[in-house]
Amino acid sequence: MSRDLNSGTERVGIDELLERVRAGFDRIGAHEAAAAAADGALLVDIRYAALRDRDGLIPGALVVERNELEWRLDPQGSHRAPEAVSHDLQVVVVCNEGYASSLAVASLQQLGLHRATDLIGGFQAWRAAGLPVRARPAAGDA
Repeated sequence: MSRDLNSGTERVGIDELLERVRAGFDRIGAHEAAAAAADGALLVDIRYAALRDRDGLIPGALVVERNELEWRLDPQGSHRAPEAVSHDLQVVVVCNEGYASSLAVASLQQLGLHRATDLIGGFQAWRAAGLPVRARPAAGDA
């Protein structure tokens, strides 16, 4: 580890940062995520559009671009999604492979969403587990 000479703060690499972030919450597997959703948890897909177009969508998941996540899920925010009803809401963040989602969860927890977690292995693990995926409608399809 080194120190950032400009700020006096400790520098860490991304692997160590992920390890530290993930130590702060319990991540869940694909079948656990599906069960949580069935029990009322909010699945939030933060993958970018090209991946959703290529691989499809998790039925019932809220799609929120990563750069909008905190604004859309903050229950006190002026730009919150209708689903963001409480800091007690269980949120399961889904990215493509389970890396960006861990960093997103750390940010959501800083906003007070203490039940936020992510899907180990992301969307790819969901699909590999044989869980439901639907094709994204082509442009112009209703």
